[in-house]
Amino acid sequence: MKKLTKSQVNNILFVVVLGVILFTPVGTQVKIYVNRWLALSPSVENKEDQKTLGTDVNTWKLQDENGHLVHFSDYKGKVVLINFWATWCPPCIAEMPELQELYDAYKNEVVFLFVSQEDLTVINQFKEKHKYTFPIYQYVNKLPLDFNHSSIPTTYLIDKKGAIVINKSGAAAWNSDKVHQVLDDLLKD
Repeated sequence: MKKLTKSQVNNILFVVVLGVILFTPVGTQVKIYVNRWLALSPSVENKEDQKTLGTDVNTWKLQDENGHLVHFSDYKGKVVLINFWATWCPPCIAEMPELQELYDAYKNEVVFLFVSQEDLTVINQFKEKHKYTFPIYQYVNKLPLDFNHSSIPTTYLIDKKGAIVINKSGAAAWNSDKVHQVLDDLLKD
């Protein structure tokens, strides 16, 4: 039998490591760690680039984890943070601890809508395992165009006038001084 060259051994090791990262729970933990390590504070949209919510958001309905129906229009005039996420998504999982901390700090002043279309049993098990207390919602009618997103996590921060101040796809450092300052400023207005 022919002996493998150093290059061939390195290639085999690379494929094995790549397979572990892509296809095993160990890989999921690596992805979560990398996303946390790379996460930066989200950028605030320039004032002239901030999009104001359209009228279709007024008909958007959500259901909380207890089955209560809420209308997005009920939050008009309030600062709202909407996070679209899933329990199987490594970048979502990576940013959840900071979102929980942000929720703990601002839950009495900011409306937090953590939106997932997953089965509530799965979501509740995830929340219990990680001791998360933020509220979960599922939308019951068509998602408004302003919240149309192609990936998760996607998070929107909306000011009291209905302008999207932050539109962030991917994991972010949500419990940063920068985000706290943005929220404090939005709450003053």
